[in-house]
Amino acid sequence: MCSSRTENSGIDGRFLSSRPRSGYPRGVGGERWNHNIHYHRIVLDAVPGHARSALDVGTGNGLLAADLCAEIPEVVAIDVDAEVLDVARQECDDVEWILGDVMAYPFERTFDVVASVATVHHLRDLASTLRRLAELTSPGGVLVVVGLARSTSPWEFAVGGLGVIQQKWLSWRRGYWEHTAPTVWPPSHSYSEVRKCAAEELPGVRWKLLPMFRYALIWRKPGDRSPSPS
Repeated sequence: MCSSRTENSGIDGRFLSSRPRSGYPRGVGGERWNHNIHYHRIVLDAVPGHARSALDVGTGNGLLAADLCAEIPEVVAIDVDAEVLDVARQECDDVEWILGDVMAYPFERTFDVVASVATVHHLRDLASTLRRLAELTSPGGVLVVVGLARSTSPWEFAVGGLGVIQQKWLSWRRGYWEHTAPTVWPPSHSYSEVRKCAAEELPGVRWKLLPMFRYALIWRKPGDRSPSPS
């Protein structure tokens, strides 16, 4: 088992209630910290109360999937990298780990939560990627993307500069945990390009520019929730 789930919506209950197989406390306040773990909070806070299924896209080392597993009964995680997925499997027994490409894998179902942290910039076509993630989201469900993009405006460069300071301080305070998943830098899209594309593909999407070189997209799919296929 990965964890015991909790109905407590406070930070302690949501993030610190249990330990994965590796023995590390998960999520905000845990012993491991990096840019991506820092923003798991955004994903978990967006989980609707009715959520019964979640998909972690580009799971990497599997930490987000393990955090989602503490909140949601059924969690599926997909990644194209077999080696890193083997590492992810050590995080949690309760996650269904899939080796495959999210753009082509035949899920034949949708999910109440579709989440992606630091993955979208790895995929070739941003519009097609957002459309695919929207297709995989159940009516009444939520799509959450925490992604990377390039700064092009003075404000974005200023936020990036503050992010450098924040990263150094948090790395000193918490220690920096280095993941083993492949990286892509620089990102191919700018923040403005991502924001424009998201507005076109995901009507009503909420956008936020984040420190530490990230942005967040939160989109709730129109429609009434229907039970996810088992």
